[in-house]
Amino acid sequence: MSGILSDKVSLITGAGSGIGRASAIAFAREGAQVVVSDIDAEGGEETVSRISEIGGQAIFVPADVSRAADVEALVQSTVQQYGRLDCAFNNAGVSGGQDLIHEYSEDDWDRVIDINLKGVWLCLKYEIIQMLEQGGGSIVNTASIMGLVGGSRSPSYGASKHGVVGLTRNAAVQYAQSGIRVNAVCPGYIRTPMTEQGALLGPGNEERIIARHPIGRLGAPEEIAETVVWLCSDAASFVTGHAMTVDGGYVAQ
Repeated sequence: MSGILSDKVSLITGAGSGIGRASAIAFAREGAQVVVSDIDAEGGEETVSRISEIGGQAIFVPADVSRAADVEALVQSTVQQYGRLDCAFNNAGVSGGQDLIHEYSEDDWDRVIDINLKGVWLCLKYEIIQMLEQGGGSIVNTASIMGLVGGSRSPSYGASKHGVVGLTRNAAVQYAQSGIRVNAVCPGYIRTPMTEQGALLGPGNEERIIARHPIGRLGAPEEIAETVVWLCSDAASFVTGHAMTVDGGYVAQ
């Protein structure tokens, strides 16, 4: 398959559903060889199957991004399979509880920070090691609109996503002269299994959430995927350290 990512090797975490799956399929459609990773083996294999159906190339490698050994092995498996790593989308994440700060449990805090922030740092660490060796690459991290504004609930999620934005900017500055671009995508509310399972789209909530978006609807995973593809492509060669909102106008208000 040919496209703006032809012959690029891409790694996508959290690719078993939602934004990660849509992105993996979009990367493959644009000609990339894709390594699909998730803790959900069934979901990951389903993503690989969908890529195969459109004539793309992909493999599934399970990994828990909060574990350094898993992430190191994931990058090693990518290079062993395809010889290099050109693009990475560090997308794996969880939503966390909706309690107020003074009611929040330490266990839930640690779990969200470990996956959403430490996990991105670990992915960056091992991806950058490989990209330094080969002479460059492009990385996109999943942050959120909640990494740019304050929220009334889920303090661990907001803290983790603010951390991702800061980490992205630091990495971009540190490695710009090494040919490595690092950006973040900040989605608004997207219709994914995570938002639906988290009861965010329950009775009455969906209308309230939609009303926060000037565009008048929720986003689709494919809309985030197209942004990530562009950020990883040579078309975005002068873009680094940017936290790009894809949010239907949410933070413009």
